[in-house]
Amino acid sequence: MNRRAAGALLASPLLLVLLLAFVGPALFMLPLSLREYLPGAGIGTGYTLGNYTRLATDPFYREVILRSLGLGLSVTALCLLLGYPLAWVIAHARPRLKLALTLLVIFPMLLNLVVRSFGWIALLSSRGLLNNALMDLGVIERPLKLMFNLTGVLVGMAHIFLPFMVLMLVPVIQAVPRDLRDAAYTLQAGRLRAFLSVTLPLTAHGILAGSIMVFVLTISALVTPRMLGGPTYKVMATMIYDDFLLTLDWPSGAAMAFTLTALALAVIGVSSRVLKRWGGEQ
Repeated sequence: MNRRAAGALLASPLLLVLLLAFVGPALFMLPLSLREYLPGAGIGTGYTLGNYTRLATDPFYREVILRSLGLGLSVTALCLLLGYPLAWVIAHARPRLKLALTLLVIFPMLLNLVVRSFGWIALLSSRGLLNNALMDLGVIERPLKLMFNLTGVLVGMAHIFLPFMVLMLVPVIQAVPRDLRDAAYTLQAGRLRAFLSVTLPLTAHGILAGSIMVFVLTISALVTPRMLGGPTYKVMATMIYDDFLLTLDWPSGAAMAFTLTALALAVIGVSSRVLKRWGGEQ
């Protein structure tokens, strides 16, 4: 009991900050999400579940939700496929090279998000550097549509969130004992078998942490989907922004915000269960 009390006492300042800064505002929005919005009149006085049932029954909102989840999973998978080899190289590099590679990974994070998104606009637009180069080389006759669709948003988001995945994976890969891999090689395991049987299970926690971070950041991102996807490419974050600041339909925006939070928590919970089961099997 003394240890539990001491632990609770040490964690109480952080819990208080979380309650005041995150849980409190969220609970304040909960009654708002149950209100009815009356066009031309504002927020009604009655309570209704219509804002939530509309998200589940309206095909437009279902498409937006599925598009947001698909974008989050796609960006997470792309960051993992690109980030794991890069993190492996950084983790096993010499000290000076490791420092240089780490700085190269961190450097894009020092630039403003809007600036990086504008950089991708200059590259991917119909008359951008990429399309102009391909047309000058005779590879294509017409510009490729690389913006205002999934392609542009996926490329931009993967570039922005790749450093988060790499920085989560590097210390986990470094912590894998080299003796275990050497033991696998001694037992006639090839490089692929040693990686799948030893390295990958031991780095699963880092993979989960990086994947959760990238997924949550992706489905809640606003600036990049709006700039690279355009006004017609709707995801949940842009819909919430439009409901609160453009159409002033605050109840609908609050309901979608709670739905987005619930989906993120559900994905995190399922991922944690899968990891625990996989770790138990290993």
